[in-house]
Parts: sequence; C-alpha cells; structure tokens
Amino acid sequence: MNEKVKDTADQPVLGHIERLVAEEHKLYNQGALVEEDRSRLARIQVELDQCWDLLRQRRARREFGQDPKGAQVRSPEVVEHYEG
Repeated sequence: MNEKVKDTADQPVLGHIERLVAEEHKLYNQGALVEEDRSRLARIQVELDQCWDLLRQRRARREFGQDPKGAQVRSPEVVEHYEG
C-alpha cells in the first residue's frame, strides 16, 4: 500500500487528534483553570492517548499485512497504564 493511501485511511484519527490538541492548547492558554476546565483537560489527555494508541495499532497491523480496520479503541484503563 502506498504512503498516500495510508495517510488517507488514517486521516480521521489524525484530524481528531488535531482538534483535541487545539482544544488542549486553548485551555492551557486561558490561564487559571476552573474545575470544569481541569476535568475537560484530563479527559482530553486520555482521549489523546487512546487516539495515538489506535493510530499505532493501525500502523502496526498495516506493517504486518493485517487489515488496519481491525484496530480498536482501547479503554482508558488500558492506555493509561502503559509503560514506556
């Protein structure tokens, strides 16, 4: 599969990551955060971890000749306990 097809297939995930990062930056840039903002920021960070994990799964499946559509979003409990 060529690089352009890969990029196209992953574009929805990458677009969602971009939107989450923009929202995260907006929250950080507003200065002092109220509890609701801190809570949203925590949810964004978990969702970003899930998105990056999904993207890594898709790329790994593609690399090993498997269908990237078989990748699934993992629960926050799983992605938040990864060790680098």
